[in-house]
Amino acid sequence: MPAPALLDGRRVRALVVGGTGWHVVAADVDPAWVAAQVAHQPIEAPLGARFLSTLADRVGGEPGVLDALLVAPPAPAAPGLELVGTGPGEHPRVRRALAHRTDVRVWTTPDGTALLVLGRGVCGRWEAGVEVQPAGRGRGLGTALAAAAPALVPGGEPLWAQVAPANTASLRSFLTAGWRPVGAEVVVG
Repeated sequence: MPAPALLDGRRVRALVVGGTGWHVVAADVDPAWVAAQVAHQPIEAPLGARFLSTLADRVGGEPGVLDALLVAPPAPAAPGLELVGTGPGEHPRVRRALAHRTDVRVWTTPDGTALLVLGRGVCGRWEAGVEVQPAGRGRGLGTALAAAAPALVPGGEPLWAQVAPANTASLRSFLTAGWRPVGAEVVVG
């Protein structure tokens, strides 16, 4: 399968997605080469460090973080949390979103301690990212942001999130807000 594109025509070098008993490698490489690389462990190997590093070298990119891939529950009628729309600004999470997504939209809590970013990622899917400053932690803001995000997606389209499994606070917030894990994903940029 060819490497996926963003809506503005930019392409990621490769995308590897997998779940229980399946995987997809989307990259501009020969499928026979992929099959040969993962033949020893066809289910586990595509998301393993050795294959990801080899694939990244092959496509001239750098493998990203192995993230849990989550999908949002149905959108509530309203966000349920007071949020203020804002411009992109210079926040590191927003800069990262702008590098990997199109149509980026940003909201903060009125006190500025929490941030919600939505944008269209690979294959045009809506993706969410949240961040809570240390001063705002421990109050359930991460969960509230994850619960609010689906209500902000235009047209009620599905909403996705990639969460590093080591970021246990974020993972707990998304799971508590009803998001479902559907697989794992690595973007090679």
